[in-house]
Amino acid sequence: MFSQVDTKDPAMVELEVQSRYRVMFPRGDRYFVPRVFGWAVNSFAGNHRDYQAIDARYHDFEHTLQGTLCMARLLHGRHEALAQPGLTRRTFELGMLAILLHDTGYLKKRADTEVTGAKYTVTHVARSADFAAELLGEKGFRPDEIKSVQNMIRCTGVNTDLNGIPFQNEVEKLVGFALGTADLLGQMAAEDYVAKLPVLYSEFAEAARYSGRNSGSVGMFANAEDMMQKTPGFWANYVRNKIEVEFEGLYRFLNVPYPDGPNFYLQRIESHMARLRSQFAEAPA
Repeated sequence: MFSQVDTKDPAMVELEVQSRYRVMFPRGDRYFVPRVFGWAVNSFAGNHRDYQAIDARYHDFEHTLQGTLCMARLLHGRHEALAQPGLTRRTFELGMLAILLHDTGYLKKRADTEVTGAKYTVTHVARSADFAAELLGEKGFRPDEIKSVQNMIRCTGVNTDLNGIPFQNEVEKLVGFALGTADLLGQMAAEDYVAKLPVLYSEFAEAARYSGRNSGSVGMFANAEDMMQKTPGFWANYVRNKIEVEFEGLYRFLNVPYPDGPNFYLQRIESHMARLRSQFAEAPA
């Protein structure tokens, strides 16, 4: 079983990621994890020269930390299982950067005073990739490394054609799939996931008003209750297929012990889904 980590506390998540990084790569850069966490914290806290603090209420910094923690655990589990192809230190580092920056597309520019960053739901993946390119370019990363981070970020798009992402190698694709897996499982296994579903709906509603789109996740729900009622179906019919087939079953490296131990993330999500099914089964017709 995983140790308890408070994902509201960036320092706790950073320590957990650092611990796993140092186990996997004992000769790695001991300052890498603190450095890149600092970049992410500053970006989401409004300390970037061009962007305000995050004001999206569901896709907040804790959401990013939930995914980051899950991804570090998954990649560490895969490393311990001696799965092939082996993960290089640099690709792990780029993966951590990708998940820390994967929702920077919700950040608003300084002069943007209209509603919240949730309005960018439809375009946030592309905006996140652009933000990453700008930040990492300033930090001296090579063009191929920046492209790698952008490709990984693109794996989080709900309707992204994964076959259309120009991965530069198999390990980059693997880490991108791990990121996509962790983005889904990290948030859905959160203790307050069910309670925050109405907040997620409010983001979708804001995005629909802003973009004028009524397709995809933005406009497919009548109201928050409708979304909550449909969430078990979303899990069963979309997410399970996504993580099993499209992301090649990488979630199994979260089984403790691997390969046949329980999976904390799946257990927590199934508990949430059972709670939602029960809630709506008991509701008066």
